[in-house]
Parts: sequence; C-alpha cells; structure tokens
Amino acid sequence: MPISEIKNTVEVKMDQSIAAFKNNLTKIRTGRANPALLDTVQVDYYGSLMPISQVANVSLLDSRTISVQPWEKGMGAKIEKAIRDSDLGLNPSSMGDLIRVPMPAMSEERRKELTKVVRNEGESAKVAVRNLRRDANEAVKKAVKDKLASEDDQKRTESEIQKTTDRHIVVIDQLVAAKEQDIMAV
Repeated sequence: MPISEIKNTVEVKMDQSIAAFKNNLTKIRTGRANPALLDTVQVDYYGSLMPISQVANVSLLDSRTISVQPWEKGMGAKIEKAIRDSDLGLNPSSMGDLIRVPMPAMSEERRKELTKVVRNEGESAKVAVRNLRRDANEAVKKAVKDKLASEDDQKRTESEIQKTTDRHIVVIDQLVAAKEQDIMAV
C-alpha cells in the first residue's frame, strides 16, 4: 500500500471514529430535551422492533419536552410503553394522539455521574484513534520493509500521522468539554 494511501486511510478512519463518538454523545442525556434521545428506543411494530423515529414524528415542544406524534392511531400506547420501559428514566403522557415526554430535572449527583460517562466515552474514542495511529505506523514500517518507501519517508509519514492523531484527540477533548458543560448547566 502506498504511503499516501495509508495517510488518507488513517485520516478517514479517525474522522469516522469522531463521528461515532459524536453519535454516542447525542444519546447521553443533558438537562434539555433532544429528539435524538429517543433514537435508541425500539417499539413493537406489527411483530418487528423499529426505532420510534420510523413509526412516529419526533420533535420538540419546548426546551424540556419532546413530542411524539404516531403515524397510526393504534401505535400510541405501544410507543408510550416502549419509552416508559426504556432505561432513560422518562415518563411519557398521552394527550389524544400526541405523546408528551417531559424531561425531569437532573440532580447534581446524576449530572456528575453523566460527566464520568462522557469522559469514559471520550477515553474510548481516544483509544480508537491511537489504535488507528498504531496500525498506520505498522503499515508504513511494512512498506519500508517491502522496499516500497524509504526510511526518510517513514519518519516523515510517522510524524504526519502523529500530527493527525494529535488534531483528532484535541477535537475529542473539545467535544467532551462541551458536553460536560452542557450537562452541568442547570
């Protein structure tokens, strides 16, 4: 594999790791309502489990309330039960064919627990990025061993890969700090 391809591949994979990390962060609850919070909740739809977003319109009523509008009349009770049974600690209430999901206020203790969860997710993302760096460096060493690149290319490429890694780790740290600030805001 040519060195330029190794550099491009590692950059793309690191970007994907950050995208996956951002996706995981949206699932961590803050004090405010966020429709993405219900993305993980599955509802029984004629015998198969489907995400709520595929059987209903999920939107915000206000900063602390999510509204869920089922597309079929009979789905309201099933959606309500799925939200209640999820591990999110939410208590939905029906108002006709609209389901309101108020976000309960979080205690200081719960906020601190969630910041620890965010830090652990951030550490996992950093480990993923560092593993990608290691794999890329091994690929570069293999290219040098196979006489596809010189040792000067190896040093230069390893330096560039390290800079790419450092850039991605800074982005992860910024995302963790922003999410912690979001969680701790009352």
